[in-house]
Amino acid sequence: MISIADVERAATRIRGRVRRTPVFAADDGVWFKLEQLQHTGSFKARGAFNRIIAAGDAAAAGVVAASGGNAGLAVAYAARESGIAARVYVPATAPAVKVAKLRTLGASVELVGEKYADAYEAAAKHAADSGALFCHAYDQPEVCAGQGTVGLELLAQAEPDTILVAVGGGGLLAGIAAAVEGRARVVGVEPHTAPTLHAALAAGEPVPVEVSGVAADALGASRIGDIAFAVATRTGAGSVLVDDAQIEQARAVLWDRYRLAVEPGGATAFAALLGGAYRPAAGERVAVVLCGANTDPATLTSPTAAPPAARTPRGRLR
Repeated sequence: MISIADVERAATRIRGRVRRTPVFAADDGVWFKLEQLQHTGSFKARGAFNRIIAAGDAAAAGVVAASGGNAGLAVAYAARESGIAARVYVPATAPAVKVAKLRTLGASVELVGEKYADAYEAAAKHAADSGALFCHAYDQPEVCAGQGTVGLELLAQAEPDTILVAVGGGGLLAGIAAAVEGRARVVGVEPHTAPTLHAALAAGEPVPVEVSGVAADALGASRIGDIAFAVATRTGAGSVLVDDAQIEQARAVLWDRYRLAVEPGGATAFAALLGGAYRPAAGERVAVVLCGANTDPATLTSPTAAPPAARTPRGRLR
């Protein structure tokens, strides 16, 4: 469990290490938080730095992570900037663009199995055998608190009523929900093919789910994190589901209309707004977190159909 105090401490620790990403006023009452502009192309640098800095001397033996891509990139970057070694275990299905970036950042990369769970088991064993600091992709207090600094920035930048957040393992949702508790509502957005939070809320506890779909490389956890479930339950965070076609459409619209390049996981929260899974009330201020940009630019295309209820963009940064 984490609280706003944990997030505020994380903000102090990582200040100067991460970017305070801008928000973009896209349409009336809709703001994009451009976290795809963060170091290594996703919000995860925040949690990685907070985990490593908070560990102090315990990180001297290096760090190890299991990741389909973005968490590993963040750990590799934070380790390099902190002057320590990093080893990252990834499933063989991880996108080549992310694996190449891991190596560019100086991490030792190990391809293990076909699923995140395989990479996780290998990383945990290496941590136990070597004494390296294990950096979880989403279910450690320091990691969640670091991700929550996105929420603190949003409160100051856009004063949203509601924040839409993509959910895989739930670290970003946990951190943001803790950061804005009592001041804004948080809604998790998940693919129908990877409904970790949705299934947990229905069951009353975290449960395993089958994972597939276009965003599985980033939102591929098969179970919501314990911290995310506890925070979601405490704060009343909800969940809505979108399908792969809506995610692809959202990604295409972000590129075609705003020239914002994001990966499928990064477009998932916007898919809820664009496709109608989440419908704002009149006058409601909605912030959409665009959480990742690690994608092949060649796959960016114009939308095949006009999005519903499109409005004229205002296009203003803050």
